[in-house]
Amino acid sequence: MRKIPAPHVLPESKPFWDAADQGRLLLKRCAACGQVHHYPRDICPFCLSEDTHWVESAGTGTLYSFSTMGQGDTAHTLAMVTLDEGVTLLTNLVDCDPARARIGDRVQVRFQPSQGGPAVPMFTLNEGGAA
Repeated sequence: MRKIPAPHVLPESKPFWDAADQGRLLLKRCAACGQVHHYPRDICPFCLSEDTHWVESAGTGTLYSFSTMGQGDTAHTLAMVTLDEGVTLLTNLVDCDPARARIGDRVQVRFQPSQGGPAVPMFTLNEGGAA
């Protein structure tokens, strides 16, 4: 299994990483414009409001794109996942055979331990398959 390096935790993203350690996926929502955004930051990228707050994601979405690199134990699959809340994350596809993955497949979050840091949200294929 590939070792996951510890993410660099900034003060504004600490609640995100703390929640990940608890098996919860958090996103930011702007109270001014209502948009949900990711990566976690204090200022809304849509309207520049500082009135943002944390919301819990269902942790489910759709596989938008993916690419598998390496072979054997060093292989890993980078993926773009569009969450049901509307944001798209750069992540990894784990705990499944990437050869079975198809664009549009349903995915769900899995939290993988990192080396000496917080858990990292990654995604796996849902048993149900395509959307």
